Amino acid sequence: QVQLVESGGGLVQVGGSLRLSCAASGRVLSIQEMEWYRQAPGKERELVASFVTGDSTKYSDSVKGRFTISIDNAKKTGYLQMDSLQPDDAAVYTCNAVIRTGHDGETWYGWGQGTQVIVSS
Repeated sequence: QVQLVESGGGLVQVGGSLRLSCAASGRVLSIQEMEWYRQAPGKERELVASFVTGDSTKYSDSVKGRFTISIDNAKKTGYLQMDSLQPDDAAVYTCNAVIRTGHDGETWYGWGQGTQVIVSS
């Protein structure tokens, strides 16, 4: 019914930037909410950013001021702009979203497959 696909990960040098995308396809009217998580080897999964339509965005202390979450409903895509990347930012980044799928208020919730971010020093 709905699928989320992340892209934009890769190798970046310390201090560099990447923009991750989370594209929704299928029966998508709008993206209502989106979260980005990350998990590095041997570490617990961490919520780094969240967006709720009509509410404020939120960030973990570890990324506040460096990462920006946004939604473009014209493109049915959410983004995570990551600046001033540090070695501790290296992880697999995964999005989840609440998608409005019907005019009667029907919604779908699901996860993408993840994208790898590697930060080289």
